[in-house]
Amino acid sequence: MSGRGPARRGVLTAAAGLAAVAATAPRAHAAGPSGGGAGPSRWTTSWATAQTAPTATDTVASAGLTDGTCVANVRLSAGGAVRLRYGHAFGTLPVLVGPVTAGGLPVTFGGRRQAWIAAGASLTSDPVAGLRAAEAARLTVETRLPGPTGPLSFHRNTHASHSVDGEHTTSVFLLTGVEVTGAHGPVVAVLGDSITEGVGTPDDADLRWPDQLARRLPGSAVANLGISGNRLLLDDARFGPGGQARFDRDVLSLPGLRTVLVHLGVNDLQQPPSQTDPALVLAGYRQLVLRARNAGLRAVGATIAPFGGWTRWTPELEAVRQRINAAVRTGRVFDAVVDFDAALRDPERPSLMLPAYDSGDGLHPNPSGHAALAAAVDRRHLL
Repeated sequence: MSGRGPARRGVLTAAAGLAAVAATAPRAHAAGPSGGGAGPSRWTTSWATAQTAPTATDTVASAGLTDGTCVANVRLSAGGAVRLRYGHAFGTLPVLVGPVTAGGLPVTFGGRRQAWIAAGASLTSDPVAGLRAAEAARLTVETRLPGPTGPLSFHRNTHASHSVDGEHTTSVFLLTGVEVTGAHGPVVAVLGDSITEGVGTPDDADLRWPDQLARRLPGSAVANLGISGNRLLLDDARFGPGGQARFDRDVLSLPGLRTVLVHLGVNDLQQPPSQTDPALVLAGYRQLVLRARNAGLRAVGATIAPFGGWTRWTPELEAVRQRINAAVRTGRVFDAVVDFDAALRDPERPSLMLPAYDSGDGLHPNPSGHAALAAAVDRRHLL
């Protein structure tokens, strides 16, 4: 699991291969007459993102749009018939959505090309007639917003290229999910921070560790709910509600979910004000596990990876990290454990990430490090 010696070379080779797979992955395509809404009736998430409220520096999201067009290019995990989901979690006004196309085909809502999404609510489309997505397909969703919309709920940085009125952006506005009918493997939501979101990987490469995990699990669906800077316990105006506050909306609302994998905690330690009581972090984990079990989900927890090269690391915070990880490894907190600490750490200096996995800042792994994280997840823990 540490990725050293021959095992490490295998992970690096696998990362190169996965990059080639991403470059040649299929696109969603129009089906024949039997494709619209055909197949099993069980919908599952295939792509998802978590929203935050805009701040003053998020000029497009904070100002909103009038007669604007947002184009999102999303990488699916599982395939099948397709429907879309929009959310306006932080809105204060209803927003008119549409017309919308997915894969170039018209999208309807209750048979109509336009629909209102209420402030704080979600909006799910009809199955897209004639569209059947392949597994790992890239799907383009074009959404017109007549507006004026007012401030828009959004995901700031998906590490993928999109556009607003023809201008490049890495943000996705209002669109929160693509749901499909073809998942036949584990359906997993990853509640995480910047490492899960994809910091340390190139844009448009689909080398975030949840992407790489999905490619390891044919037929699976993996929803990336990472938000840069996100914490387990505390909310933040820029980095969004903490994991406990957003769990019901971002995780429990997803259709067909079987497992939630929690990868939060490092920002509770390193972002001011630092959380230096491991008991509070562990209590936060236990609350998420309780809520997951109440919803019939399996809860898998990840240890906190080393961040000794990060600017705000201190020996005192390292001691807290070690105590939290020791408690998680006992197996008495989560239903199963993924040891991300063991997957990334330098065996000679365990407070540091292995140099071959470090993106350069001591906190965020590079694509090879993301491959090591994906390889550390045991498929049996997701079923």
